[in-house]
Amino acid sequence: MKSRIAALAASVTFLVAASASPAVADPVPGSPNRFYASCAVDLLGVPVGCLETDEVHATHICQYVLTAFGVGLDCIQR
Repeated sequence: MKSRIAALAASVTFLVAASASPAVADPVPGSPNRFYASCAVDLLGVPVGCLETDEVHATHICQYVLTAFGVGLDCIQR
């Protein structure tokens, strides 16, 4: 029971942290929900391992989205 409560608390904490705007990343002008990120790309061209960054070092523009599986990132290449 305690592990379920801890898992639920961790999930809620992650959702709250993920829904907040990133502190380090530069926001995209005109879009307060999007931010610049540097992402590695897998063999299929899907961005993975994204890190918030400034506009100069960004490879993608991302935003947090709510999916059926939880909170995820929606990224497009710059």
